[in-house]
Amino acid sequence: MEFSLIARHFTRAAPGAVLGVGDDCALLAPTPGMQLAVSTDMLLEGRHFAPQDSPAGLGHKALAVNLSDLAAMGATPRWATLAIALPTEDDAWLTAFTRGFFRVAEQYGIELVGGDTTRGPLTLSVTVIGEVPPGEALRRDGARPGDDVWVSGVIGSAAAALAYRQGRLFMEQVDAARVLPALYLPTPRVELGLALRGLASAAIDISDGLLGDLGHILERSGVGATIEFAALPVLPVLHKYLHEDVARECVLAGGDDYELCFTAPAARRDAVLAAAQQSGVAATRIGRITAEAGLGVLDSDGKPMQIDKTGYDHFAA
Repeated sequence: MEFSLIARHFTRAAPGAVLGVGDDCALLAPTPGMQLAVSTDMLLEGRHFAPQDSPAGLGHKALAVNLSDLAAMGATPRWATLAIALPTEDDAWLTAFTRGFFRVAEQYGIELVGGDTTRGPLTLSVTVIGEVPPGEALRRDGARPGDDVWVSGVIGSAAAALAYRQGRLFMEQVDAARVLPALYLPTPRVELGLALRGLASAAIDISDGLLGDLGHILERSGVGATIEFAALPVLPVLHKYLHEDVARECVLAGGDDYELCFTAPAARRDAVLAAAQQSGVAATRIGRITAEAGLGVLDSDGKPMQIDKTGYDHFAA
């Protein structure tokens, strides 16, 4: 039964692999001279998504959030594996799930080459493999004092959508409709990550919240940063709710944005903007790296804001 399920739903041609789905292991031949970038993310029902969430949307998100890690490293996507635990064998659910999964895979040129299936609480675990030239990977440890801090796209939308769905943030229905796609259908910034090779000094994807993820760059680089809240790019519909603490928290620490936060020397501002334009996504300068440790957020008057939460805690209750 397991093997027929795999054959029906997960077996696709993988011309970029020596051997894909169907054996004990996949056989992969990396491009000569390239380094491999490998990342794994897991989504659990009740923790990362609700039972009623769209299976096609889950297929999209399961792969997209992993591709976001490759984007943050400036890596070209090549292959993926998928491990999935299912409460029951549900062909209709799997058909919708794989439709969303393979739509993203085709868009970014990544091939499913293996994985595992079993019965259990609904759990989705994807491993992605990409390639990057030696010495060109975007890492977290390269930020230097005086560098600009940038973010791609807009932030806070996915967290605001979740807060709305949980009843923690009241939004007009028409406004909620504008932020909900960010929660269910994130866009990995693969093209921007590739364009930032040789420009960015450090990078990370915003999965657990801007402040928390930027904090990882600061820790690995041994620096601090100051950012301006008024400079943070958010959807216009979200601006009307920023007087509420929960909305501000969504922007600063909400997570699930899957945008890139990166640093670059101030002398490369024009080049960064050109790379973003080439990639079809906006890039916004939100602050600067400092020699002094710590992360400060300034309000519109230039005064320090009190920050109670910096990001999502995977082990919090």
